[in-house]
Parts: sequence; C-alpha cells; structure tokens
Amino acid sequence: MTATSAGSSSCLAAKGLDISLAALQRQDPYINNIVDVASQVALYTYNNRTNEWEKTEVEGTLFIYTRLASPRHGFTIMNRLSMENLTEPITKDLDFQLQDPFLLYRNARCKEKDTDTPIRRVTG
Repeated sequence: MTATSAGSSSCLAAKGLDISLAALQRQDPYINNIVDVASQVALYTYNNRTNEWEKTEVEGTLFIYTRLASPRHGFTIMNRLSMENLTEPITKDLDFQLQDPFLLYRNARCKEKDTDTPIRRVTG
C-alpha cells in the first residue's frame, strides 16, 4: 500500500465515522465523540429459567461514545434488524465483564427485576 492509498483509506474511515457520529447525534445531540466501534455484534439475553442464552432482535454496529452531558459515556447498537436501536448509558449502575469474545453486562433496570435478573451478552 502506498502512502497515498493509506491516506485515502484513513480519510474514508474518518468520513465513515463522521457519518456514524451524525446518525448517533440524531438520536442524542449530546454525543460528541466515537471512542470505539465493532462493526457487527448481536445481543443475547440470559434466561434464568432455561439456563440458556436467547438471541434478541438486536444486531448491528456497536458504537462506544462520549457525551457532553451526564452520563458522560454510553454505547449504542445501531440495529440492522429493526428501527429499534439499543442504547445504554455507562454509569456506576452498569455491571460489565469482558469474557473475550463476549461483553457481558447488567444494567440497573435488569437488577430491579429481582430473581429473574437478565444478563446481556454482546457478541461480535
């Protein structure tokens, strides 16, 4: 790869991030920077009754970002299967654990459900 083609591909990547940032800002105008991206992920929920992971209808690109307002960080899966995106604020109430290649997390809403506390798994 030449220096010119390397520069061109980094410009294309930057332009792609600019387009993605604009799309995220339509959802949340306080988003100001994309920190990281995973191009293809799927969301699963753990079912305590069956002891199995169940695939949800959320699948697409994962964006981790910073915000100008509280909470200062969050992530969104831009859903390719429907118009319903998954958005999670990253706060002290978010429990997460990286078990490569999975990201497991449980938010405050999940914890409120007491015994049937769903744990979510993002896989990409």
